Amino acid sequence: MLSFLPAPLRGVLTGLTLAVNTIFWFVPLLSFSLLKLALPFAPVQRHCRTIMTWIANSWIRVNMFWMWLVGPVRFDTQGMQQLDMQHSYLITSNHQSWVDILVLQHQGLGRIPFLKFFLKQELIWVPVIGICWWALEFPFMKRYSKAYLAKHPEKAGTDLDTTRKACAKFRSNPVAVFNFLEGTRLTPAKHARQQSPFKHLLKPKAGGIAFVIDAMGDQLQGLVNTTIHYPDGVPTFWDLLCGRVRNVVVRVQLTEIPAEFIGQRYDSDEAYRLKFQQWVNELWVAKDAELEQLKNG
Repeated sequence: MLSFLPAPLRGVLTGLTLAVNTIFWFVPLLSFSLLKLALPFAPVQRHCRTIMTWIANSWIRVNMFWMWLVGPVRFDTQGMQQLDMQHSYLITSNHQSWVDILVLQHQGLGRIPFLKFFLKQELIWVPVIGICWWALEFPFMKRYSKAYLAKHPEKAGTDLDTTRKACAKFRSNPVAVFNFLEGTRLTPAKHARQQSPFKHLLKPKAGGIAFVIDAMGDQLQGLVNTTIHYPDGVPTFWDLLCGRVRNVVVRVQLTEIPAEFIGQRYDSDEAYRLKFQQWVNELWVAKDAELEQLKNG
C-alpha cells in the first residue's frame, strides 16, 4: 500500500507504472498483430487473437494491481453473475469520466469476453495506445455531419459498413462489443447545451448499437446495460492515479434484444429507426431513475 505517500507522488508513480506497463506489452502485441497480417489463415489468426487477448488482459491485471496499491477501490457491483465468457454481448454504459473505462475493464476481467470499444478514427494517432487499439481490432469510426453528407451522399452508410467489417472479425470468438450511448462524457456544459431531458445523462445516440445489432444480432446473447455511479463525486483520471477513488457502484442488467430488431436496417428503414430509438430512450429513462436512486441512497 502506498497510502503513506503524498497523493501527487502516488499519481506520478502510478502514471509511470501505467506508461511502462503499456510500452512493455506493446511490443509482443504488435508482433503478433503483424504475424496475423502476414499469415492470413483462419487457424493462425484465431491463435494470434487468443494470444493478443491474453496480452491485453495482462495489461489490465497490472492496472488492477496499481489501483489496489494506491487505493484500494471498493466496488459495489451487482448483476455480473448473469454473464459468462462463452457468449457474445453488446455492452453500453453511462459515461462520466475516463475512469469509466478502467472500471469496466476491471469488473469485466474473467467475467465476460475482452471488451472491444468503438473509437473515433482520430484516436488511432494516440501514441502507442492507438496502435494497440488497432492491433486488437477495435472498430474505428469516422463520423460525418449531416451537412457533409448532404454534399457527399456517397459517404452515407460508411459507419454501417465499418461496423459490419469489424464485427465480421468477431465471429470466430466470443466478444463483448462496447459502445457509450451518449457518445461523449457527461459535463454540466454539454448537458445544458443539449437541453437533455434526463437529469443525470446526455441524450443517447442509438445508431451505434443499432449497427452492431444489424451486423451481429444472431450472435449476441443480449444487451448488457451498465450503470456506473461514484458516491464520492465523479473522479478525474488523475484522481484514480493518486488513489483518491475509494468507492464505485456498478449495476449490470442483461436485457434481451427484441427479436423484431434482428435483421433490420437502421439506415434505411425509418419506421424501424423510430421504434429502435424509442426502445433506447426507455432504457435511458430507467437508467436516469436508477442513478437518481443511487445518488439519494
